[in-house]
Amino acid sequence: MTTINPIHNVEAIAGNYWRWRGQDIYYVQGGENNEKPPLLLVHGFGASTDHWRKNIYQLKKDFQVWAIDLLGFGRSGKPAWEYSGLLWQEQLNDFVSEVIKKPTVIAGNSLGGYACLCVAANSPENIAGVILLNSAGPFSDTIKKSPNLTQKISSWVLKQPLITYFLFQRLRNKKNIRKTLEKVYFDTTAITDQLIEDIYRPSCDEGALQVFASVFRSPQGEKVDRLLEKMQCPLLNIWGDKDPWMRVSERSGKFIQHYDNLTQIHLNAGHCPHDEVPEEVNSLITSWVNETVLPEFKIKLSVKVGNG
Repeated sequence: MTTINPIHNVEAIAGNYWRWRGQDIYYVQGGENNEKPPLLLVHGFGASTDHWRKNIYQLKKDFQVWAIDLLGFGRSGKPAWEYSGLLWQEQLNDFVSEVIKKPTVIAGNSLGGYACLCVAANSPENIAGVILLNSAGPFSDTIKKSPNLTQKISSWVLKQPLITYFLFQRLRNKKNIRKTLEKVYFDTTAITDQLIEDIYRPSCDEGALQVFASVFRSPQGEKVDRLLEKMQCPLLNIWGDKDPWMRVSERSGKFIQHYDNLTQIHLNAGHCPHDEVPEEVNSLITSWVNETVLPEFKIKLSVKVGNG
């Protein structure tokens, strides 16, 4: 009989809404404000704040923790806008400025990781540190080659409304959600009925199809190496080595090449290590923030108070 870790059944805490550009943005918050930098957790494509429930459950004991639904996902609004890294960068930066109101350690998985990099690179005054978990985003040297015929056809197909509609309907089927997760989670005991429901529920919202289609139509944003050139804060990369979607060895090597203030940890997990092995990830985050980010954070705060 397979034993399921009890933490996989932790319930999500109730959240609130923040009004941004006329849209309701859902977020959750746990823990008390203290001398440590707050944490902001950002989900990946198709996920939501619910994907961080196991992390908030433990991290709130040491930190003030926030998690947010990116516009177009989860319980946040889903207007018929153009969705891009730039839009989510602006959303996250405004949330830190208007709601958290304190330099923040921002952590993101997959698509959310790329959005976090954009914020840290372009609004460094608001970010105390960055944590990436199997982050998405291209490096410059991976896109120099012209797309081949197959890639061109695939790109064209994904931009056709009828094809996008049928693809969306297929992918959001609960059985197919489970099949997809079974491909990208190394430990499949972490795939619970609640996780399936958390991913399925937002896909039924009005506007979800338009968001799905827009993501495929949106132009690529800044390349990861260009973002790293502008970043000024410590970076922690947590990799699930069993991820079939990311060339982890290659990508981790590129981060070493392009950023010095870097810590990289490799775990026996898939694309979503924070959800698959949450206790390991929570421990790594806690240690890294306390040992690497906190000393610098205290110095910056003391300088700010002295100048204020």
